[in-house]
Amino acid sequence: MDSNFSIYTTSLTLDPLDIPASHIFLTFLIGTLTYCAILVFNLTIILTIIFNRKLHKPMYILLFNMPVNDIMGSTAIFPQLVSSILSQNRYISYSACFVQALLAHVYGAGSFLILTAMAYDRYIAICCPLKYNTLMTPNNLLKIITIMWTIDFTMIGLLLALNYRKKICSTKIVDIFCNNPSLMKLICEDIQPNNYYGLFIVAFYTALPLLLVIFTYIQILMTVVIKRQSDAKSKAIQTCGTHLIVFLCLEFCAVCGLLAHRFEAASPNLRRATGASVMIFPPIVNPLVYGLKTKEIRQSIILFFYNKVSLQKQNDKIKRIKNQL
Repeated sequence: MDSNFSIYTTSLTLDPLDIPASHIFLTFLIGTLTYCAILVFNLTIILTIIFNRKLHKPMYILLFNMPVNDIMGSTAIFPQLVSSILSQNRYISYSACFVQALLAHVYGAGSFLILTAMAYDRYIAICCPLKYNTLMTPNNLLKIITIMWTIDFTMIGLLLALNYRKKICSTKIVDIFCNNPSLMKLICEDIQPNNYYGLFIVAFYTALPLLLVIFTYIQILMTVVIKRQSDAKSKAIQTCGTHLIVFLCLEFCAVCGLLAHRFEAASPNLRRATGASVMIFPPIVNPLVYGLKTKEIRQSIILFFYNKVSLQKQNDKIKRIKNQL
């Protein structure tokens, strides 16, 4: 690549979607409905936790961060994606591309940090129940959440800042949305320090949380086996099993996506599929899994809609009585 482009005037081109003309509107409709479903599902979890005082506990306050994070990640990708499907315009400005990449990576890294914090909470609750109220005080919980988001934005912000306003020799993004590996491929200058820091980020957000989650769940399983309480064992296995499945699915998709960018021989379709799966499936699956599988949240949602229906019936009954009078 021997051409240099001005970062101030150049628009970048995202990977084409290759959607047949006859399927454009249907694909746009599916994308829009998917985004709306993500918003509805996650906002339901958020509002349920906010308005139900019984859910103002460390476990659910940590869980509260998950739908917030999912909405942020989806909003970074979906509006631009569905609008480009309809308009067939895959251009994006240089600055907008970096903002999208920043939010996408903050979402991905945040998912690992939130799941790790939730695993720590379950570890304390099951393995050290007598210390739970001492360790998971509101003050300590606030510290955990603050540290979690500060680390997320600081490390990912630095990752993108290292590549910002570098001299670029191409304008083609080799993915369906902007991300750091795709942006690095545009740069003409030496990116060795950026590359090393990127590898550190990968290890920090994938390998370290994986080790911590596996350690905590091994400790949890050992504790419930030693206690020999069948009800405690089944509840712990159900809670941790669900958590572990979500975590491993996210880990698998994220690692495959990063490896697909690292190896040039990797199929572009694999790169697209893994990137899309990380941004689409967790925001849909997380609220369904934690909403339907978590008894307290499920009951709160059902009770909320039941009360709404009952109130509507009462109002209709009152109106009928007034009309008869």
